[in-house]
Amino acid sequence: MVVVTAAAQAVAEAEAAVVADTTLVVEMEVVMAVVIQTAQAADSAHARAAAVVVGAEAAVAAAEPRVALLAGATGLVGKELLTLLLADPTYSAVHSIGRRASSIAHPKLTQHTVDFAQLKELPACDDVFIALGTTIKVAGSKEAFKKIDLDAFLAIVTVARSYYAIKNGAFNGQRLGVVSAMGADAKSSVFYNRIKGQMEEAVSQAGFASVAIARPSMLAGNRAALAQAPRLGEQIGLKAMRALDFLIPADYKAIEAAQVARALLSGVKRAKLGTTIYSSGQLRTM
Repeated sequence: MVVVTAAAQAVAEAEAAVVADTTLVVEMEVVMAVVIQTAQAADSAHARAAAVVVGAEAAVAAAEPRVALLAGATGLVGKELLTLLLADPTYSAVHSIGRRASSIAHPKLTQHTVDFAQLKELPACDDVFIALGTTIKVAGSKEAFKKIDLDAFLAIVTVARSYYAIKNGAFNGQRLGVVSAMGADAKSSVFYNRIKGQMEEAVSQAGFASVAIARPSMLAGNRAALAQAPRLGEQIGLKAMRALDFLIPADYKAIEAAQVARALLSGVKRAKLGTTIYSSGQLRTM
């Protein structure tokens, strides 16, 4: 009986030890879970705090008067965009750059006559708008077209980013808005569309915090008022489009230059991070 009792006691002690070990494991698991949850909560709080800081910086940047730079103010869209920028209280100053000066005069406006092929410096600016554009026929050759619709864009964004960084250091709230065209595709077999697509890819990688790209269809506007030569093909196309407007998808309807300018300004001021492309149909509703 003594042996049995001793054996039973040993079994009971062993069971108690197992229970104790199990309890210890459970307690350790609970402690580890609390530690992990605390760490996760700390990480989450840190992320929220960082987001608040970034948001606060963006809000301050947005609230402060901004400086705009516009290339192409003598064109159809550029002229409309210049008028909008000068009237917008968001901008305390507007710098216009181009091969020739605009006829518009305004206290906020400073005009700079430049050679895009030799562009070395620009005023430090918060928002850059590029409304340059021509046709192969007007330019005279494919190479001349490329110099305007690709090379000039690259020169502007490169120099503008450089001078913004000199002024603002690591903080990047610089925004970019460019006028491209429907059909832009860097891999297109059509030269015009391919150059537009290459331009879009290049400006998207230039380092701006926000890039808005407008892709209008055929532009409608008063070229005579800009002392531009009439484009017969464009005039015929516009008449045909207006006659068949109800049959044409929104992305391919003719669009007024003034509407493109309004939409591009709106897109830039929305300040979506990364690159946002607005089709012609979307531009019509902005």
